[in-house]
Amino acid sequence: MSRDSYACVRIERPAAGIARMVLDRPDRLNALTWEMIDEVHDALGAVADDRSIRVLVLTGAGRGFCSGLDIKQRDDAVGSDDDVLTVYRRQERVAALALALRNLPQPVVAAVNGPAAGGGLALALAADVRVCAPEARFSVAFVRIGLSGGDVGVSHMLPRIVGFGIASELMLTGRPVDAEEALRIGLANRVVDRDRLDEAASEMASQISANSPFGVWMTKQLLHRNVDAPSLEAAIELENRTQTLATRTEDAREAMAAFREGRAADFRGR
Repeated sequence: MSRDSYACVRIERPAAGIARMVLDRPDRLNALTWEMIDEVHDALGAVADDRSIRVLVLTGAGRGFCSGLDIKQRDDAVGSDDDVLTVYRRQERVAALALALRNLPQPVVAAVNGPAAGGGLALALAADVRVCAPEARFSVAFVRIGLSGGDVGVSHMLPRIVGFGIASELMLTGRPVDAEEALRIGLANRVVDRDRLDEAASEMASQISANSPFGVWMTKQLLHRNVDAPSLEAAIELENRTQTLATRTEDAREAMAAFREGRAADFRGR
């Protein structure tokens, strides 16, 4: 698959250091087909390999962010009539999207412009921060179509963002959460008017990209590792190693020089 052209994904470069990935099936609220899942994987690989990209903004075209797996793509979209190995491999492929986003060297800002359901919720949760329009709606959805509420990493990510009790309610009921509630429970970092969503997401991305690439990369890794650290001592040990490595970079020396000289640092990612 070419990394320059996709049928259902667009990669844009709105500003230096920032890439925007647009899920582009607006007629289906950007629901995921198996082919689209492959495109997203490929596009994320291209972003990961591009050192000029410091932050990725993830959003959806039209009225939706991502409405999850497109259950109309075939008569048996969930594969209940397929052999178990085929279904398991497809399940691994879609679930790996959460890992791909979490393991991306660059932070991910989700600009949630509308419904984020099922696998779409998982994509939003796998982002590092979520900026939402008032039209954003979040729902687990899986449990409402005869499946488990745990899919695409939601059972791991959601409790760590909103807490176990709220996550239990949302996963067991499958009820939707609007933007106002999402902000209140910590699922959304901020809510802005729809016509300011792209601007707000880009502003946050710019604030992140203004910092050194290595420092941002290590901070993302530390957050995801240490949220489950077995002890404070273990978390501090990882921090100590990371800080020591960071002092060896040219960007760290540039930051110290810029501070002494009262100017903005010119980070080069070295």
